[in-house]
Amino acid sequence: MNISTNNLRKNYLKEVALDDLSLQLEGNKIIGLLGKNGAGKTTFMRMLAGHFQQSSGTLKVNGQNSFNNYEITKDICFVMESDNFNEKFSIKDVLAISAEFYPNWDHEYAEKLIELFQLKKKQKVKNLSKGMYSALGIITGLASHAPLTIFDEPYIGLDASYRSLFYDLLLESYQQQPRMIILSTHLIDEVSKLFEEVVILQKGRLMLHETSDDIARKHLVLTGSSEEVDKIIQNKQVIYESTMLGQKVAVLFDEEITDVGSLKVSRASLQELFVYLTKEEVKSYA
Repeated sequence: MNISTNNLRKNYLKEVALDDLSLQLEGNKIIGLLGKNGAGKTTFMRMLAGHFQQSSGTLKVNGQNSFNNYEITKDICFVMESDNFNEKFSIKDVLAISAEFYPNWDHEYAEKLIELFQLKKKQKVKNLSKGMYSALGIITGLASHAPLTIFDEPYIGLDASYRSLFYDLLLESYQQQPRMIILSTHLIDEVSKLFEEVVILQKGRLMLHETSDDIARKHLVLTGSSEEVDKIIQNKQVIYESTMLGQKVAVLFDEEITDVGSLKVSRASLQELFVYLTKEEVKSYA
């Protein structure tokens, strides 16, 4: 699977959802799509799934526009936070329709997942709790075996044990049926170990696109007195800094530090990096 955007822009009247987004994603991997609310994540995912066209720029999935293109969309399963299924349908109806739409649909696996999430196929969608609704979306996404499977906050209403089950199933499904999986989430600490690549959007623009290995290796956090930190970070690539009561935190990008004195030095976790990068005063370096 190959996704390519070039100067992609999407406007809703006067609101800009995506702004000059250029991005390349390819191969079988699990990709984390992160950003604050309103960053443009859902717009980008819906455009991938062919829900609507761009205002300008290009978006290609395997070299083609996905909008109104069944040859592309049949290979894309997009599980949204809500509005995935007609409320009049039963779970059995949803599974039957999914089997008709997705060429790689795995009926036996879907039946197994129904049991694991303790759903009843006669239940109507309109009568499902939030957790049950989320479970049905997860089942559809995993059993579709779609070459591009996209989950947008798919776990609303699920307790910690069922979220953990989802993560285990996601990894197992990916290992058995390698494909591109895009997962948008705010629960970064819970799933960061699953990601092979991470994309962070901010106000419709690309802020970061790196492999998880590079994120772990390239981002250094220095903590200590303002005087000591300022001395170390001179002429360095500083992407974030903050001072409080004489103590300073600075995040460096792709720098090696040898003599740090009494400063505390650590590697930023993905959760920490996300918080640093999405603060309003951050220095963009994408």
